[in-house]
Amino acid sequence: MPRWLLPESISDVLPSEARCVEELRRLLLDQYRSYGYELVMPPMIEHLESLLTGAGTELGLRTFKLVDQLSGRTMGLRADITPQVARIDAHLLGRVGVARLCYAGSVLHARPAGAFASREPIHVGAEIYGHPGVEADVEILDLMVRSIQLAGIDRVRVDLCHMGIVPALLEQDRSLDAEQVYTLLQSKDVPGLRELLDGRGSQVGEALLALTRLYGPATGASSVIAQARATLPPLAGIGKALDELRRLVESPQLQRLQGLELSVDLADLRGYRYHGGITFAAYVPSLPNAVARGGRYDNVGEVFGRARPATGFSLELRELAALQAPAEPARAIRAPWSDDPQLLARIAALRAEGQIVIQSLPGHESEQQEFVFDRELVAQPQGWDIRSLA
Repeated sequence: MPRWLLPESISDVLPSEARCVEELRRLLLDQYRSYGYELVMPPMIEHLESLLTGAGTELGLRTFKLVDQLSGRTMGLRADITPQVARIDAHLLGRVGVARLCYAGSVLHARPAGAFASREPIHVGAEIYGHPGVEADVEILDLMVRSIQLAGIDRVRVDLCHMGIVPALLEQDRSLDAEQVYTLLQSKDVPGLRELLDGRGSQVGEALLALTRLYGPATGASSVIAQARATLPPLAGIGKALDELRRLVESPQLQRLQGLELSVDLADLRGYRYHGGITFAAYVPSLPNAVARGGRYDNVGEVFGRARPATGFSLELRELAALQAPAEPARAIRAPWSDDPQLLARIAALRAEGQIVIQSLPGHESEQQEFVFDRELVAQPQGWDIRSLA
């Protein structure tokens, strides 16, 4: 095996892609700051019990584990940043009111999330702590959609779900295996669900089967929310969940977003061990899988000393950057290689203005690489002037 061969689902990021990724990262973080989100930078590695607390078994399977040579304790390389941000809010910041935090950084997966997914994705996201109401979910969803649109995506479909519905049903029939119910609902395995229900004609059984059919438009007379009210039993937990979904989809803030299509899928229960309220997944026309996911995860910070309402989202930056139209090569100014103090001063001044100035090394004057030289610095009696190469 060649020494330079990288592990499976690990790849280098070459100049043109790296530039797109970095420019989009800066745009996203600037946007989050304009909403009042503060940037945090959690460590790449933590003690395993801290890294996986409250995160569920799925994250544990995706986490690389190793032994710390200093303490002998088991460490984990982060596979998700959200639990780390929850720890920061609960354990380090200790704020009483609302905290808005954002992040951007690489994570590492022991196994890829999909057939063509990288095992070293770059996650960018935002979280709100301290507010239990739907208003926080609206703001986070608004910010998630605008993040995708910053990449030049005009149409975004967001599938909504609520993790309060299935627990309300299972509470009525505790003989059912909850793990099996969630697994079968996520895959919409109706025959398997019927077999698990073992011919029960109970209200709970019929409601669970109905969840596999309750997906479609979020608004209108035939909306899934309206269908669910007519189909599901009138339990308090279900009513509360449907009320929250209705308030979300009717929010004027979301209705102002151009190109947003809201739908509901009450069997999209991914992350049910972690989430506890409204969840959402964003899809764009050119990708089969969700480009961003998020939702409410109240009280995850309890293990760190403080139970806090929380909602947020994360997206995979490299996937999102890849959806952008190919960027035009950057325009640059060519300058000769020289020790002339006047030339060096002019180059420094142009770079301070934000211009790209490349000094051509001797013998490489005709090379441009990924830049396009549209101007050059030329010596004149009064100093160094810029001349167009058009």
